[in-house]
Amino acid sequence: MKICIIFGGISTEHEVSIASGTSVIRNLDKKKYEILPIYIDKEGQWYKYTKPIDKIENLSMGEKPKELEKIKNIVDILKDSDVIFPVLHGIGGEDGSIQGLFKLINKPYIGCGILASSVGMDKIYTKIMFEKANLNQAKYEYIKKVGKDYIYIDKNFNEEKSTLEEICRRIEENIEYPMFIKPSNSGSSVGINKAKKIEELKKYIEYASEFDKKILIEQGIIGKEVECAVLGNDDVIASCVGEIIPADEFYSFDAKYKKSNSRTLIPAQIPNEISEEIRKTAIKAFKTIDGRGLSRVDFFIENGTNKIYINEINTLPGFTQISMYPKLFEAVGITYEKLLDKLIELSIN
Repeated sequence: MKICIIFGGISTEHEVSIASGTSVIRNLDKKKYEILPIYIDKEGQWYKYTKPIDKIENLSMGEKPKELEKIKNIVDILKDSDVIFPVLHGIGGEDGSIQGLFKLINKPYIGCGILASSVGMDKIYTKIMFEKANLNQAKYEYIKKVGKDYIYIDKNFNEEKSTLEEICRRIEENIEYPMFIKPSNSGSSVGINKAKKIEELKKYIEYASEFDKKILIEQGIIGKEVECAVLGNDDVIASCVGEIIPADEFYSFDAKYKKSNSRTLIPAQIPNEISEEIRKTAIKAFKTIDGRGLSRVDFFIENGTNKIYINEINTLPGFTQISMYPKLFEAVGITYEKLLDKLIELSIN
């Protein structure tokens, strides 16, 4: 079976995708699969990664493949594959756009479809879907920046142009500090900051607008940050729950990928009944967005109350050796190699 592995991409998560993609290549069973690695650079140019498969090493953050051959007709190469695995994070890889290409050429691919990918990528529309499913979330506000103008979006989707100062005052009336400011379409915590006062709120909204015109502001939840992996199409299973202990004040990009003192606890040290509720909620969230294949669902457990808040869903989570998705399933007896086999099987089904 010929498996096409695509990694890199045009998003801010380019380097993470390289590490994930080469890790997948290294762990696929070479006796079962013929592997075709394809690299997309930051400008969107496609290349064959020509290094011999048995010589490919896991590239770490910041490393880039050198043995490349430019591709003239990508569609012909994709059509020649049996299954495509887009190990791509963020815009252009996880947002439904490349999934549309695979759908058009009628090729099986690993991961969520067009709808689930686009909804899961857009944090604001994920929130809306989760509200419909009655999943407990932190309070949030939604604003846009169009050109130099800021626009406040109320709960009924009415838009009101205003100054950033006025919008921040309005946000303060509805949610409390600390607040998290996030670009709606971004991953790996890129563009995210934590504000504890109005001056920081304004500064971080301006910063988030550099990554996306839609900006999410969330009430901060003080507690444990935990994650649960899901696997399946119609019959979906959930892994155990893992806890994140970040090196920074929150699980920032640097804390995820650059600081070795960030830690994970697998399984999380939480009561069984809370773990089971999180696992059930992760499956419900996955089905709510019409997910298939795989996702990682992130939660908070509030200090003092043990109340569970769903944070977001990642439809194409990291696949590096240290990524939570494969580690969570490894903890329940599904090795990295077996996990890849199962994902290929699910894509064909």
